[in-house]
Amino acid sequence: MFRSPHEVLLKPRITEKGARLNEAGKNTVVFEVPLDANKVEVKAAVQKAFNVEVEDVRTMIMRGKIKRRGRFVGQRSNWKKAVVTLAEGNTIDFFGGAAG
Repeated sequence: MFRSPHEVLLKPRITEKGARLNEAGKNTVVFEVPLDANKVEVKAAVQKAFNVEVEDVRTMIMRGKIKRRGRFVGQRSNWKKAVVTLAEGNTIDFFGGAAG
């Protein structure tokens, strides 16, 4: 019924597109979540795990890519992406404040 935040938030998806969204002042973070997770669960998990205020959650199912290995064709599993918009003044730092 109720899942822990670590069961809902599988891993952060750190990509160039996600970094551009965050730098553009949108204050967003992208997570990979289970296919059966909903927006309410994702919002509660982020707020509990990172102690931040969540403004909005958008979810989408990403289709698995078709891959070939010689004459064999397979498909990767579908996965769900959650784009979480944080309230003004809240941030999540995955790299522990590494200055570069």
